[in-house]
Formats: sequence, structure tokens, C-alpha cells
Amino acid sequence: MTSESPQEQSRTLVCSVLFLDIAGYSQHGVSDQIRLKERFNQVLAHSLADLETRDRVVIDTGDGAAIAFLGDPEAALFAALAIFDNVGELPVRMGINLGPVYLARDINGQQNVIGDGINVAQRIMSFAQRGELLVSRSFYEVVLLLSGDYATMFQSGGARTDKHERVHEVHAVSQAVRVGRRVAEAQARLRAQRRPAPAPSGERRAASVSDAGSHFIVSAPTRDSVEEALGPLLAQGSKLIAPPALIGNTWMATVDNPKRAVLATVEKFGMKSIVTGPTREAVDDKVRELVEFGARLDQEAEQIDGVWTAVLDDAS
Repeated sequence: MTSESPQEQSRTLVCSVLFLDIAGYSQHGVSDQIRLKERFNQVLAHSLADLETRDRVVIDTGDGAAIAFLGDPEAALFAALAIFDNVGELPVRMGINLGPVYLARDINGQQNVIGDGINVAQRIMSFAQRGELLVSRSFYEVVLLLSGDYATMFQSGGARTDKHERVHEVHAVSQAVRVGRRVAEAQARLRAQRRPAPAPSGERRAASVSDAGSHFIVSAPTRDSVEEALGPLLAQGSKLIAPPALIGNTWMATVDNPKRAVLATVEKFGMKSIVTGPTREAVDDKVRELVEFGARLDQEAEQIDGVWTAVLDDAS
């Protein structure tokens, strides 16, 4: 096994640093701190799974972590968004900076990162609230050069002064971007659950009936199969909502489900709640319930790809 040269063991470079911690960590008891840190480590490992270990250096900071991304600056942004996708109720805040760092081996022989790049990343994070991602001006300007589309992802956070009287201009990743990612995932899961399995080649498949809460969706390769499956449902008291129609390569029809209550589901995403359901009435009922407990409607219910969705700000 070849050993690293002194030049390979230590070097100075400019890279993106993501600094994150568990907000309010020190206010918890030891048992809760252990539970929170275990969950934090799981989220971090899952979110970085697709990134080569040689492209990043991870430093455990006790109540969080610092990650130096040695390659593409976009990797830091994508990793931060992935963490928010996986974080659930864990109270995480994050900051990203682009600046100079010094890579060296610590006393245990592990790679360590020191320098202004990581120090500023920590200060940028310190300005963030729970569930918020802030980036420095240097990072913002670089990713903007990579693609003008990034301009719509950020909102100006103005100038902030740290405890050393150093002023930092920050930009916040828009809540709409993160909520939009979460909504898209939820809707993709719903569509996957309702998508009928493809019929074996050359074999006639009977109609499948998907239970969508307030209604049944009947689908089959032929109209005759759909109409055959509708017979028993209509005989049991269901009412035809949408007659058989050819959608793509599949015939589909919809009938109501008089024997089952319409339910809406609620998924938490940081300080947001995303309500989804098969009907607007179900979503609106759940929204009213959450508002009574202090939530605030952020985005009224709208139908996207057949799923009704509303977004609320949770109570502070």
C-alpha cells in the first residue's frame, strides 16, 4: 500500500462547505440528544449516498456536521436539498459558503478542514432558522454563473453581522422550491400506487380496480373488460363518475365508493404541512382542522395530476 505524500496529505483549495446542525440540540437531555444525533446521522448518510467519498470531507461537529465538497459547487446545493427531503421533523438548519480551506490530517489520521471557508459557512448557518437554508454571496454568485435558472431558487436575505462584527450578505433558498419538491414526491408515490401493472404480452388481462378512498378507478386494456368490472360495482350502489375512456393505451372509468369515508393525508416538511387527498372537499376539511390548531394556509387546494394538494405553515 502506497502512502500519501505530504502534498497529498495537506493542501489549500477553494471549495463549497455545507455547515448544518440540530437547532436547540443543547437544550435536550442526554437521551434525547443521542436519539436526535442517531437520526441526524442516518439522514446525512442517506443524503450523501450518491456522492463519491473522494469528492467530499465530512466533519462531525457534535450537534451537527460540516461537509466540504471538493468538486462541483452544485453538489453542495443538491445535498442540502436532499437533506431537507429526508429530514422529516428533525429541526435542522443549514448554511453554504464558497471559500478557501486547508485540508490536512488530524491527530487520528482523518482528513480535516480548517480555514475561512468553513468558518464563514458556520456563521452563515448561525443566521438560519430551523428548516432554513442560507447561502453566502460568494456561493450564490458562482451557482448563478452555472445556470441563470438558479436565480428563481433564492430570495435575498439582506446583510447580517456576526459576533466578530463581520458583515455577510446572505440568500435563502425559497420555501416554494423545497415544498414543490416534496409535493412532487408525494404525488409520484400516489401515481405509482394507482398505476396498473402492465399486461403480459399476448395475454388478455382482467380489469383492475384501484381503491382511491372516495372512489374506485377501473382500468383494463379493453373497454369490454372495464364495462364487465363496472357491473358488480354499480349493482352494489356505486355511481358512475367518469364513463370508460381510452387514456394512452388503457381504458379507464371511475365510480364513487359510497361505503368508505374520504380521507386526506398530511405530510410534514420542516415548518410546512402538505395535505393531499382524492377530492377537494377532503383536503379542505383537513385544512380547516389544521387551521383550528394554529396552522396558516399558504397555498390553497389545487388539483395536480389528479391529486388535490394544499400547503400550510405550521404554528410557531
